[in-house]
Amino acid sequence: MESPEIAPSTPPSSCNNSPPTGQWPAANTRKPNIVYIIADQVAAPLLRLHNPSSPIKTPHIDALAAKSAVFTSAYCASPLCAPARASMVSGQLPTKIGAWDNASPMGVEVPTYAHSLRKEGYLTVLAGKMHFIGEQLHGFEERLTTDIYPGDFGWYVALQEQMGESPSWDEPDRHLEWFHNTSSVLQAGPCIRSNQLDFDEEVMYQSSRFLYQAARRDAKDRPFCLTVSLTHPHDPYTIHKPYWDMYEDVDIPLPEVDIPEEEQDPHSKRLLRVCLLADHKPPNEAVLRARRAYFGALSYVDDNVGKIMKILEECAMMDDTIVIFSADHGDMLGERGLWYKMSWFEGSARVPLLISYPKLFSPKTIPYNVSTLDLLPTLVDLVGGSFDQRLPLDGVSLLPYLKSQLTLNPHHDTVFGEYAGEGTIAPLMMIRRGPWKFVTCPADPPQLFNLKKDPKELHNLALSHDPIVAKVFGDFVDEASRRWNFQAIHDEVLQSQRTRRLCWDALSKGRYEGWDYQPKVDDAKEKYMISYTRTSVREPADSVGYRYIRSSVPLDELELRARYPPVDAMGRELPRGRAKDNAGAYNE
Repeated sequence: MESPEIAPSTPPSSCNNSPPTGQWPAANTRKPNIVYIIADQVAAPLLRLHNPSSPIKTPHIDALAAKSAVFTSAYCASPLCAPARASMVSGQLPTKIGAWDNASPMGVEVPTYAHSLRKEGYLTVLAGKMHFIGEQLHGFEERLTTDIYPGDFGWYVALQEQMGESPSWDEPDRHLEWFHNTSSVLQAGPCIRSNQLDFDEEVMYQSSRFLYQAARRDAKDRPFCLTVSLTHPHDPYTIHKPYWDMYEDVDIPLPEVDIPEEEQDPHSKRLLRVCLLADHKPPNEAVLRARRAYFGALSYVDDNVGKIMKILEECAMMDDTIVIFSADHGDMLGERGLWYKMSWFEGSARVPLLISYPKLFSPKTIPYNVSTLDLLPTLVDLVGGSFDQRLPLDGVSLLPYLKSQLTLNPHHDTVFGEYAGEGTIAPLMMIRRGPWKFVTCPADPPQLFNLKKDPKELHNLALSHDPIVAKVFGDFVDEASRRWNFQAIHDEVLQSQRTRRLCWDALSKGRYEGWDYQPKVDDAKEKYMISYTRTSVREPADSVGYRYIRSSVPLDELELRARYPPVDAMGRELPRGRAKDNAGAYNE
């Protein structure tokens, strides 16, 4: 049986199928663009790229996977939206940055991948959800949309009036008015429009427009990192009817694992209570409708991935663009009787992770355990940048995997996870190494699974009498006790809850000033692409470019925006990314 401490000395053949196809960026060459697509609440084990028998239709994601490094054992750092995203952008575990729940602010001094890439000369742009609390940019130079979730403390501490006081770890079973409940399952089905569809349509419009504008710019302009963050397939489980209809004749499978409520582990029982699922198991008909809507939402995400890829292809940017697809966390989708996330079971904690840049590395499948924490150092390495080694960083660069030049050390096959959000009453921590997953919480019995032999996590080996397994378990217990001071973390979480409660109570009195991000755009005038404009034509930082009104735009700039690909005076197409000789081009 495999030891939890020792990883193989060399990667498997799936990691070594061919050498890199190019040279890594040199200091004197233009760095590649980056498009990072994030979907919300993706159940990675259900995707066809991980499960060939899956009925979910994702042809564009599958096509991207065919030319990507596919990480088949990637995990979030915390199975809840805001903490998962804060850890992903910063490369640091939740305990390092105070990312406890969906209303925990990340300090403005915490470096993110946006800071690191901006330092390397990138224009860093965000379209869509990121669930930042308080500060709304965190290194992004531009945000093209607002967020879909509030940026204040109310998301966690606002209560129904009759409750009278804030929820905390002292009241773990309390259901919050805004939180997940059975309605997402019971009311699942098709729709013509939803709040989430409205949001993602805006995200796609702004992202597409950004890419077309970037294609019109001179190839010598700053490289960009565009993060496209969609809110689908996050519940509520409803989707536009055409995507619902895609599964009209598809045999939607019921969850494979059904555990009676009385046999659930303590944390899962709490999750059933906070989601109002205790004693209210949804009927199979509702479960099938919810899963069908979720499958349709994934196909909707897939179509949007296809739209992004088509723009990169038609604008001849694909060869010089790194494309990444991932998610913040997963969704149990009825497995084990659980829904949504908030646990360390595979459906909740595993995420897809694809990294594509065929110019420099060939497609490959990588089965080792990795984390979304690893994205920050990986991006820095991919663009030939540097990171101050004196600064805190929990992620490990995945570049050796991508280059197929890995001499593996244990850190490359180990993932740590931390959870302190809804449904738990004490820190709930996870270690994933080799075939093992170890979950520990002071309030609950520990769990140990061998995922190679037990991928459905049906057999908790924490009390196994097998001497080899017992040693594995003991080693994990010792490691966890050394790594985490559970009492100190518990006290810190409670202190954070109390201080945020006081601040929210105060800010709720008198005139309320929200923290939600408001994009600086309107139909007549806007600062969209002002960073490119300042770099290219040296407009002052506070200047305002006008989108459509001809008399308000310098004619050369208007013509540059209006025509792509560029043409000469006789209408002959010029090399893309080249404004010179374009009709009415700048300085012509």
